[in-house]
Amino acid sequence: VARGINVVMIFGPEHGFRGNASAGDKVNDSVDAKTGIPAISLYGKLKKPTSEQLAKIDVLVFDIQDVGVRFYTYINTLGHVMQACAENNKEMVLLDRPNPNGFLIDGPILEDHLHSGIGMYPIPISHGLTMGEFAQMINGEGWLPNKVKCKLKIVKLANYNHQMPYTLPVLPSPNLNTQQSIMLYPDVCLFEGTILSQGRGTYMPFTVLGAPMLKGKYSFSFKPQSIKGMSETPLHQNQECYGLDLRKVDIAALRKTKQLNLKWLMELYKAYPEKEKFFDKSFSKQMNDFDKLAGTENLKKQIIAGASEETIRKSWEPGLSDFKKAREKYLLYP
Repeated sequence: VARGINVVMIFGPEHGFRGNASAGDKVNDSVDAKTGIPAISLYGKLKKPTSEQLAKIDVLVFDIQDVGVRFYTYINTLGHVMQACAENNKEMVLLDRPNPNGFLIDGPILEDHLHSGIGMYPIPISHGLTMGEFAQMINGEGWLPNKVKCKLKIVKLANYNHQMPYTLPVLPSPNLNTQQSIMLYPDVCLFEGTILSQGRGTYMPFTVLGAPMLKGKYSFSFKPQSIKGMSETPLHQNQECYGLDLRKVDIAALRKTKQLNLKWLMELYKAYPEKEKFFDKSFSKQMNDFDKLAGTENLKKQIIAGASEETIRKSWEPGLSDFKKAREKYLLYP
């Protein structure tokens, strides 16, 4: 705007254009207070821009900070916008950004019957791609409806590689409010499908894990409360939750393994006294569907059966290796 470019409209994903709406909240259309430009929500009535809206523009610029995980909804928004551009013969210019979890490619591949709003593509939990690379893979693998292809121009990053530690200058969403939470998110978000709180309703989300029923088993505790713009009705609201404090977990050491951490899930399931409630969504409206988060029905069954970590990881093959091989065609960076 300052350079005289005619910005006709803004499209915003989950959390809204300014990134301040709570997780899962439907976002309404508005006028951006700072610029006076119409801000159209793609996380409300619409998932993708309409033909009427795109008729008013020459080019769509896509610039969203992702965190590299299948159940984070910004890659879904990317696919929806690419589809709209392809169907309306509009070019998308994608301004690439680093993936803070770009070193991590791990997890089960999403099974077809578990497609949902937290899993649209046949990829592992952590995919290790930048948005530019992911957009190329959507086009190249024919993942858009009817295999349409988006006319795509990627403005690449300078001096980036996938192993590079990268601290986000702008927080991607209200509950990823620290670098520690962003780095732990691929591991800890699975707990959204359990009876355990991941710290929503505190100022340390995705860095703590706990539940009231773990009193006496763990000394660390926290109390989720309603926080506007972060979590208005958190799991275990106003109850003392006991469990793990991950705020000081050594991220550099975790990074070296290049694997998702399954130990916390295995440990907390073993410690939880009412095991039939651990994964059962019917006990709380705030719980997500564990199978949809994991992308497979096997992981829950394996945790319940007490399977070893080695057995669980072996079950992710050959899908994980096949994905790693397919991904290489779309890499823009070493």
